[in-house]
Order: sequence, then structure tokens, then C-alpha cells
Amino acid sequence: MTIAFWCVLVAAVMPVALALTSKLGDKTFNNRSPRAWYDTLSGYRQRAAWAQANSHEIFPVFAAAVIIAHIAGGAEQSLIDLYAMVFIASRFAFAGFYLADRHLARSLAWTLGVLCIIGLFVSAA
Repeated sequence: MTIAFWCVLVAAVMPVALALTSKLGDKTFNNRSPRAWYDTLSGYRQRAAWAQANSHEIFPVFAAAVIIAHIAGGAEQSLIDLYAMVFIASRFAFAGFYLADRHLARSLAWTLGVLCIIGLFVSAA
């Protein structure tokens, strides 16, 4: 299995880690209505929930880009792996900046991740 494929797994697990960040230690969490509970959050817990949602949103495009780059055969494996690893690093930075409420840095990290996805698609050509 390639490094890029392992990165897809990391990206798939990242929303779970962010969900745990929003929930752990909060005694008001109600598993009978978790979506309603998310609406009551504030501070870093709310930002963790938002980062979780963004991670869910970007995952399918990243996974597709990795798979397409692999099957198209247009790029060296090392380049595919590099794009995937930088994407994962950007997503960790994105989550950290989101939790810390650093909006500009968060947007830059998000942009880097999107550029990596574009790079994966372009490299497949």
C-alpha cells in the first residue's frame, strides 16, 4: 500500500478525532440527539465541530484525487505521496488553527490542502 493510500485513511479518521475533541469532558453531550447538541456549543468545542464538518466535506475529493492519480499513471508515485502528505499536514494545521481561532492561518492551511488536491488531479494528466 502506498503512502498516499495511508494518507486517505488518516484523512478518513480525522473527523472522528475532531468529534472527540468537541465531546470529551462535556457533561451536556446527549447521544440521543447529537446534532441538536452541536448547536449548543461555543468556543473551541464549536470550532472543533466545524472543523469536523469541513473534514467530512473535503474527504471525498481528496480520496478521489489520490485514487485517480494512482490509476491514471501520469505521475511518479513519489509526487503522489508528497501531495498526499502535504495535504494531511495542511489538514492538521487547519484543525489546529481552527481550534485556536486563528482564522487567517486556518484559511491559508485550507488553501494549501486544496492546492494539493488540484496537484493530484493535474499530475494524473
